[in-house]
Amino acid sequence: MTNNMQSLLDKLAIGLSSLCALHCIATPILLALLPSLSALPLNDHLYHEVMVWLVLPTSTIAVLMGCQRHRDAKVLMFAIVGLLTLVASSVYGHDIVGEVGEKLLTLAGAFIVAYAHWRNVKLCRKQVCCKK
Repeated sequence: MTNNMQSLLDKLAIGLSSLCALHCIATPILLALLPSLSALPLNDHLYHEVMVWLVLPTSTIAVLMGCQRHRDAKVLMFAIVGLLTLVASSVYGHDIVGEVGEKLLTLAGAFIVAYAHWRNVKLCRKQVCCKK
């Protein structure tokens, strides 16, 4: 895979993490403002599971590709912590910490994953510039 593919996957993972965070923030607000939306599966647990299954491979591939180039352990550490937080909140969050705790864990995981990818893109760009 090329550098462009790694950058695209990083950006896709940031987008998916942002979409997940937006869903967690916007759903309660929209349901309060428009109660008829409660008929839609906006707060469905399936949504969180699907997002985790999309984020996991995308993030893993992008981070590993970037880490092969720049060898920054912080990117890998943040990605692992963020992904584990997302998985834990999706699988165990509601049962252990309740609905609000699940949302907070999901938001924290999404931001940590997004930060790891942002750092990954930044380091890869810097390395490309330095090699020229």
